[in-house]
Amino acid sequence: MKPIIPAERLSSITEYYFSTKLKEIAEMNAKGMNVISLGIGSPDLPPSAETIEALCQSATDDKAHGYQPYVGIPELRNAFAEWYKKWFSVELNPANEVQPLIGSKEGILHISLAFLNPGDGVLVPNPGYPTYSSVSNLVQAKVLTYDLDEDNNWQPDFEALEKMDLSNVKLMWVNYPNMPTGASATPELFEKLVAFGKKHGIVICNDNPYSFILNENRLSILQVPGAKDICIELNSMSKSHNMPGWRMGVLASNPQFVQWVLKVKSNIDSGQFKPMQVAAVAALNNSEEWHTKMNIELYSNRRQLAEEILKTLGCTFDSKQVGMFLWGKIPAKYKDSGELADKVLYESKVFITPGFIFGDKGNRYVRLSLCANDKMLGDALERIKQLSIAGQQ
Repeated sequence: MKPIIPAERLSSITEYYFSTKLKEIAEMNAKGMNVISLGIGSPDLPPSAETIEALCQSATDDKAHGYQPYVGIPELRNAFAEWYKKWFSVELNPANEVQPLIGSKEGILHISLAFLNPGDGVLVPNPGYPTYSSVSNLVQAKVLTYDLDEDNNWQPDFEALEKMDLSNVKLMWVNYPNMPTGASATPELFEKLVAFGKKHGIVICNDNPYSFILNENRLSILQVPGAKDICIELNSMSKSHNMPGWRMGVLASNPQFVQWVLKVKSNIDSGQFKPMQVAAVAALNNSEEWHTKMNIELYSNRRQLAEEILKTLGCTFDSKQVGMFLWGKIPAKYKDSGELADKVLYESKVFITPGFIFGDKGNRYVRLSLCANDKMLGDALERIKQLSIAGQQ
């Protein structure tokens, strides 16, 4: 039989780090090791009661089970537009400036397919979300990394960017509040990004799923006058509304960009289950009290325990971080973040994320997820304290 060979594009990527690591952790747990995972940013509590009730009620409708419009139901587009107006003071036309997505991760692929030809350049942050690079490689674009540095508040160095050959660059990925570093944007940063994109004809894509978590200064790049001309913003209900498995996200931009993305999307999926869209409308109307309880108070308590874990490991961190992770710089005695993460996993049975998976600028850092309850974080702290004591003996 003639051997079957996969597409060459597969050689440009590897299996997602968490996919392989979680398999290993599952094997450890099967052996009774009871690993505490502080790796994944998957909220551990359900969405609001109103969200679940809306899902259940809609699912009993005999007419709710067919294919839905590729653009999403009008109620959902209207709800996303109202949500942007309420929380970000951004005006969006729900008819042509809003596109519901099956999660914002899907949007990264759709945007890349809509704008990038093979060989086109795409600016990707380092450290940054690995999917920006992997999807760019899958569409055979040329990944050009730009460094984010702690000394510059994890913001792009525009002088360094201007020295790069930008002649073939079509897209730039930015992500604020930043993951993995927890750095916040400023209006001034967004203004610079919009000006940079317009100057060079580069579409600026801001991935914005963390703006509600431990953050009361919510910003959107679309707040900048004229931003819609050159910018796309992705947002997600996974983090801010406790809906990671629901896969509900949104893309917002000008009508032309939205239409180009829709042209790709409509050839890939067949829309979203209507009851989930109806439930998303209910979630988008969650009260400010709900958000304060779930996204501020809950994570504040967990954050204190996470900070104690990093201190016990000898790590340093910026206390002004926002989002659902804590990013810490490792002690000099470890050769890299992988060494510390493996030590904690195999000796304390606690999984933390090594920063190298986000790029070489993250190699001296580790990331802790706050998506574990107080007891789990407390237990993880006690295990790591024992590791620390053993290491001192």
